[in-house]
This record gives sequence, structure tokens and C-alpha cells, in this order.
Amino acid sequence: MTARNIIPLALLGSTALALVMPTATHAAGFVEDAKVTLGLRNYYFNRNYLNGTDPVIRGERQGQAEGWTQNFILDARSGYTQGTVGFGLDVLGLYSIKLDGNRGAANTQLMPIHDDGEAADQYGRTAVAAKAKLSKTELKVGEWFAVLPILRADDGRSLPQTFQGAQLTSGEIDGLTLYGGQFWKNSQRHDASREEMAYNAGGTIGLVEGDDFNFAGGEYRFNGNSTMVGVWHARLENVYQQSFVQLTHSQPVGDWVLGANLGYFNGKDEGSSKAGDLDNKVYQGALSAKRGNNTFQVTYQRLSGDTKFLRVDGASGGSLVNDGFLSAFDSPEERSWQLRHDYNFAGLGVPGLTLMNRYTSGSNIHAGGRTDAEEWSRETELAYTIQEGTLKNLNVRWRNSNVRRDVGQDLHENRLIINYPLSIL
Repeated sequence: MTARNIIPLALLGSTALALVMPTATHAAGFVEDAKVTLGLRNYYFNRNYLNGTDPVIRGERQGQAEGWTQNFILDARSGYTQGTVGFGLDVLGLYSIKLDGNRGAANTQLMPIHDDGEAADQYGRTAVAAKAKLSKTELKVGEWFAVLPILRADDGRSLPQTFQGAQLTSGEIDGLTLYGGQFWKNSQRHDASREEMAYNAGGTIGLVEGDDFNFAGGEYRFNGNSTMVGVWHARLENVYQQSFVQLTHSQPVGDWVLGANLGYFNGKDEGSSKAGDLDNKVYQGALSAKRGNNTFQVTYQRLSGDTKFLRVDGASGGSLVNDGFLSAFDSPEERSWQLRHDYNFAGLGVPGLTLMNRYTSGSNIHAGGRTDAEEWSRETELAYTIQEGTLKNLNVRWRNSNVRRDVGQDLHENRLIINYPLSIL
């Protein structure tokens, strides 16, 4: 994709809607309920490796990973045609331009990296998904930004990760939402290609391609939507299978709102076990307390078994309560806890300004020939969203992070991310 594709990209949503519109009469909902936004994302990334843990690229120590990109994220979602069964189309147009970054950008994961070690000047892709809806049941087929507890697309760099597949979502019973489907291709956040669904076993085994990723699950909300119970099962065929049970609850107590998020993962190898014997369990819990503009949270996460947390290569670890900017604390046998505080400066007369600080500590890590390794991270995010005027909804985020490890890389990192959503339709 070249620079001349930017204009066609901006027109892609409206063009796609027009192509599938059967007639003006039957397509009223298709157009009237359509939403098209163009997200402008500017992303600066700077990582310093400390204590001699920097990687070596083509015989040279990297020392630092740095990159800067300008990104365009077109999100066009139609409504549904009228009739018993409604049809629609979703289009996600993604394009990224490198503003700065050379060999040192190799570990930023902002851009694809060429064989010579240089970051690509630009990359992009288009994800299209058709959808059909009957009553409160929707079938979606194609490629999109999928976020499920057992498969979460990662949106932590220039462009979001997407998966290609089919998903059925049904909400026919009040409070109960059922899910089922299959994904067969993976487009990672720093890649324009579509690869097989795979698992990165690390070590000498490395990346292992599986067959299709099949999943089913259900979430039941009750008690005025204050309580949710979720049950999920997934299989990356011939690699691993994983089950997940989750309970969340929110409870007002006087001036406070107390929250709980409890979960249990159970994973093991599946089918022909291409990645060998796998064994992983995760026990986790997060307790929160919110009063006024302050939110306090404490978490605990414990892994058991000989394997790290099981997830598709490149996918987010966001379902883990201790997943952060630099680490998910998901090594074999790792035990970790976290303290977190969020503050909304609206309480001081500055609406749109927020601050997050968290400290996470992990121990008992079985890696690198050790059974007692430790790690810790300290992460801060200061964010501001403009509340009114021409630049309303423009969001600026500064993330400052540190991590220290007995096994792995010691890092100091800064990210500056500017997002500006433009509503086209």
C-alpha cells in the first residue's frame, strides 16, 4: 500500500456500503444506522534496555528501541437491511506510515521488519466482515477486531490485530449471551499479512502453527447487571485447549462502589500436541473500591503447571488481572500481586484528565533454569481528552514504565499516543 491509497481508504467505508445495498427501500436501516469514523493515531515509542539485557541485531547491541508512526484507522459499520433477516457489512481499513525509526525500531513492534533489519516505511490491510441478524442472534463472517476472554486481539501499537473467521452471538434469553465460532487466520498488530493461528511455545520449540481456533462460551448477567458469570472453552486444534470460568460483581456500599473479578483458566495440549505436553492453570482475583474520583485496586494472580499462559501468538493477555504494558506476569509457576490507583481530575475541576499508577511484583518464576526468579514493574499513564471545541474527543496519553527481571530484559519505556476520532457518518 502506498501513500496514494490514503484517499481510497477514507472512501472505502461508504463505497462498501453502496456495493451491497439491495434497494433504497429495503436498505433504510442499512444506511440510517451506519456509523463511519476515521481514527487518526500518532504513536511514539521509546524503550531503553538496562543492565546489559539489550538484544543483539546483526552483531550490534541495540541499546534502545525507538519508533514513531502516523496511523489511519477507518471503522465503517453498516446497520441492517429491513426484513426478518437483516444483512450488513463492517469494514476496517488500516494504514500506517513510519515517521521515524531504523534498525532500532525492530523491537518496537510498530511496523513490519524487513529481512535487512530495517522497519518498513508503510504497511496496511483491509478487514471486511459480512453480518446477518435474526431477532437477537447475529452471524458474522470475515475479518475483524475480535475481543473475547479466550482470544483478545491486541491494540497496543500502531494498528490493531485482527482475526479472520466466523462468530455466532445470541442474546435471545434476557441476561444470557451465547457465543460460538471459529477463527482460521491471524493478522498481528505489526504485520500486513494473514498467518495461520499459532502458539509460541518459546525455547527450542518456538512458533507452532495450529489448525482452526474453535470456541464457545456464555455470559449471564443478573442482579441488575451487577453480577456476571462467564464460562468459555477454546481449542487451537492439535496444539492446546483451554477453559475459563469468570465471576464479576459490583456492589454499592454507602459512598463506595466495591468490585470483584475472579477467574480460573485451565489449559493443556490437544489433539496431536504439536507443541508437546502443555499444562497451565491460572487462579486470579481483583478487588476494587471506588469513591468519588479515586479507585483503588489490589490483585493476585497465580500460575501452576509447567507451561506459561496459553494464548494465540500475538494476542493480548488482557484477560489476566496482572497484564500490563510491559509484562503479563504469566511465566510458569509465577505468583504475582498488584496495587493500583486511578484518579479522575474532574474532582479538581479538570474533566477529561486522568492518572493511573500501578506496581506489580512477581516471584517463584520457573524459567531460565531457575525456580525462584522474580520480576517487578511500575507503570504510569497520564491521559487527557479534550472536552469541547474543534478538537473535541482528541485524546493524549503518556505511558511511563519500568520493569526489572532476574530472567529476561530490564526496560525503561515511554510512549506518547495521540488519538483523534473523526466522525464521517
